[in-house]
Amino acid sequence: MSHPPGGRLARGVSIEERGPLTGDQVRDVLRLVDAVTDTDGVRPLSEHVMLHLRYGGDTPARNFLVREDGQLVGYAHLDTTDVVEGASAEVAVHPAARNAGVGSRLVDAVLRASPDGRLRLWAHGQHPAAAALAARMGFRRSRVLWQMRRSLFAALDRPVLPAGVSVRTFRVGEDEVRWLEVNRRAFANHPDQGRWTMAEVRTREREPWFDPAGFFLAERTGTLVGFHWTKVHGAGAGSHGHEPIGEVYVVGVDPAEQGHGLGPALVLIGLRHLRAVGLGQAMLYVEESNTAAIGVYQRLGFTRWDTDTCFRPFASAN
Repeated sequence: MSHPPGGRLARGVSIEERGPLTGDQVRDVLRLVDAVTDTDGVRPLSEHVMLHLRYGGDTPARNFLVREDGQLVGYAHLDTTDVVEGASAEVAVHPAARNAGVGSRLVDAVLRASPDGRLRLWAHGQHPAAAALAARMGFRRSRVLWQMRRSLFAALDRPVLPAGVSVRTFRVGEDEVRWLEVNRRAFANHPDQGRWTMAEVRTREREPWFDPAGFFLAERTGTLVGFHWTKVHGAGAGSHGHEPIGEVYVVGVDPAEQGHGLGPALVLIGLRHLRAVGLGQAMLYVEESNTAAIGVYQRLGFTRWDTDTCFRPFASAN
């Protein structure tokens, strides 16, 4: 999200909502992104959205174009495909068109177009102006995430499990209840993850990326004590036109088992699986405030790739 608007829109400004963009429209958006990046030093759109632009992206995605006298001065991307977390949007305003109401109009448009008002407005680089615009539009900061990455071509240590612990893959229809129980214990203090319900698990099981062969469960004498749920982005039909990348989606360890190396061992098991299915890179998201987890991931070869800030409307932020 770019600098906050403050003035009035010019008479010749119009906004258009579209599904897929034409080649000319994509080129206009990419030029706008380059102009914002040159001014701010941070690209206003995530890699995910940039790939949507270049390669077509998901059909349900909505694009919002603001033009002044025919020139593109603002752009917003709205993704409504995540029925669990809610719609997400990213916004960019040309530096020459700031302080004229373009950003406010785009945020208002994507908020009205989101299915249920649970819009997540993402900003990149923690630019203070993004927070100012969000506050003016009735949003508050809800999360700051580090995206971390590592190569899967680099050496991966062999996982060493604590004595008495074994690992197997997830069984759909059998493991959901026990997984939810250990997930709640592992993330008791997490505002989102610890509140997952059976409906949220079932929703993910219906997603095209879901693969139980990449969902690892650690057990001690039949009791579930930890897990690593992996995810693959951009694989198979409907991919985003880029090389697929693996994700450390969720890793959790029962509090009674923490401190014995189970978490790092589970991460390594998942990474070795992602490499075995032919992936060259892995990513993860971690809360900026979780310094202990960041330290673990750094020791496992991950480095910070980017920083994302999520804003939500006050009414839906809890």
